[in-house]
Amino acid sequence: MATFPVTPISCVVSTSKVSSIISPFPAFRIRASATDPTDSIALNCFQRTPRREFLKGISLQVLPLLALQNPLPSLAKEVEVGSYLPPSPSDPFFVQFKASPKDTPALRAGNVEPYQFILPPTWKQTRVANILSGNYCQPKCAEPWVEVKFEDEKQGKVQVVASPLIRLTNKPNASIEDIGSPEKLIGSLGPFVTGNTYDPDELLETSVEKLGDQTYYKYELETPYALTGSHNLAKATAKGNTVVLFVASANDKQWPTSQKILKTILDSFQV
Repeated sequence: MATFPVTPISCVVSTSKVSSIISPFPAFRIRASATDPTDSIALNCFQRTPRREFLKGISLQVLPLLALQNPLPSLAKEVEVGSYLPPSPSDPFFVQFKASPKDTPALRAGNVEPYQFILPPTWKQTRVANILSGNYCQPKCAEPWVEVKFEDEKQGKVQVVASPLIRLTNKPNASIEDIGSPEKLIGSLGPFVTGNTYDPDELLETSVEKLGDQTYYKYELETPYALTGSHNLAKATAKGNTVVLFVASANDKQWPTSQKILKTILDSFQV
């Protein structure tokens, strides 16, 4: 339990109350009981405490949440992707992952168009918890879900997050330009990049990329209090009824040597 100074009062926030507020995935939001008097206190503290001070204070306390968002080691696929994925036709030092209906519930349900990206052959795929995969809500999910995740302990991790288009716009089959500017889109999906919250001050750079008829928004963020890592790269596009967000993350130790690799992986992502 951590105590945070606020004005005009001080308050104590429990980790369970914090998790219900900062987790962007509904599956891991702890619903507060209306009869619990600490609920309003916890929310009041969160609202009154400056964001960065608050996140700095709880950064060590939310580590248990990572155990919820990541699979147990026994569930991970402890096989390097180079042992089963084909070499990338564009770069022999990478292998290519092409998502197919057998890979995720959303692809089987037709809610996501097939996507692809390249990876170093030493990376490993980690299993996505069933409750995060959207398996329980297909084919009509109201909130974003995680498609696939890969990681390397020395270089970082990547994941694909899918969001129902209706969550961002009422226009069917909208393009990403129809949704709005790059800044508007990351304002809505930023928490799914960081794993907790998004501050516009964390956005370092945006760009727009055209690949054929598809438009992609690209981002670089410095996120010192993110659960995913202190450095995040993201790339988003809209197709069909879904917005697909690709996220590459690294911590301060990984970033100096892996940023070029992560940017190469990000550039390769396409739907």
